[in-house]
Amino acid sequence: MNLKTVLFVCVENSFRSQIAEAYFNKYAPEGWTAISAGIKPADKVHPNAVRLMLEEGIDISHKKPQMITRELQEKANVAVIVCSGALCPIIYSRYVEEWNMPDPANMPLDEARKIRDAIKEKVLDLIKRLAESKDQF
Repeated sequence: MNLKTVLFVCVENSFRSQIAEAYFNKYAPEGWTAISAGIKPADKVHPNAVRLMLEEGIDISHKKPQMITRELQEKANVAVIVCSGALCPIIYSRYVEEWNMPDPANMPLDEARKIRDAIKEKVLDLIKRLAESKDQF
């Protein structure tokens, strides 16, 4: 079976997009998978992202930020730009959403937790829409 792909994108691929990918893959509808990438990948996933996802029972400590490529964009059935602001990439995929999530990297943990929870809510909504849409994507 050919898996359909959601591509989550932000600048460094170290926080928001990693969280979105992890939630999507945990709750993914049948036939779907998620990957994430960034335009200026960090060396590692942000420690607070790892910590916040461990609170949810999801370990992303092994993940490595990766560079977005044309191939990743073309392969994606859905691309989600998770970041906000001028540094956010322009994505060339069939279907693109922009979530405009603030960067939690320098926020206190309690504030970053609110961003994590907002991302989870958006991911669950996306999953619901994908499951209901059947072959639209």
